[in-house]
Amino acid sequence: MSSMMRPSALKAEQVMYGIGGSRIVAGVDLDVRYGEVLALVGPNGAGKSTLLGLLAGDIPPTSGMVVAGGRPLPKWSPRELARTRAVLLQANQVAFSFTARQVVEMGRAPWGGTDHAADERAIAAAIAVTDTAHLARRMFPTLSGGEKARVSLARVLAQNTAVVLLDEPTAALDLQHQEQVLRIARDLASRGRAVVVVLHDLSLAAAYADEIAMLHGGRLVARDAPRAVLTSERIEAVYGTPVNILDDPGTGAPVVLPRRGL
Repeated sequence: MSSMMRPSALKAEQVMYGIGGSRIVAGVDLDVRYGEVLALVGPNGAGKSTLLGLLAGDIPPTSGMVVAGGRPLPKWSPRELARTRAVLLQANQVAFSFTARQVVEMGRAPWGGTDHAADERAIAAAIAVTDTAHLARRMFPTLSGGEKARVSLARVLAQNTAVVLLDEPTAALDLQHQEQVLRIARDLASRGRAVVVVLHDLSLAAAYADEIAMLHGGRLVARDAPRAVLTSERIEAVYGTPVNILDDPGTGAPVVLPRRGL
């Protein structure tokens, strides 16, 4: 199915967010579609995490709106939103000493124990796919940064929502688990979910995303297939550094490398 023909999961309409006289997100239009992985990229301070928070309904826009199912997000109850979209934040902190399994179980809270068997299936599947079974009895605060990230992802997956929003899910992970997380994102999209993922690694975004939305200074400067967005000219203009664009020998996807002098 053509990307433009896929149904919309979330739609940002001229969304703006400012604080202290600064515009962090400036008039962004963005359609998030079911069955796709959309990567948000851009340099530090571009507005990626703020835009994700706006899409999640966690941050109220200064102007404009985000719509889901034909309704602006403020018209949704917290429980309705929690049953529709799951959010993985950058910071994976828990105030009390819960076990890793208890953290994963929190993902089932929006469903209120309506189906114990479904809860158990969702929790078991999330733990299995994130390779966190061996961490289940560990106290969450004792885990490494990467382990916390994977357990937190399992919580998001256990929530079992149609829309999944991931803010830098690979930041604390080693190479193997970076690839694992993005494969999970691709699998969710293949099963009809809408996935938005904030990434700093442009090559990872190119390898796994259907489309890339590039932000700069709070504005959307490009949104298209990876090869169309990731041109050396655009990356140099947005990131302020020259790059070479190569082709992955296995997949043909663009690989972005800094251009280093001798």
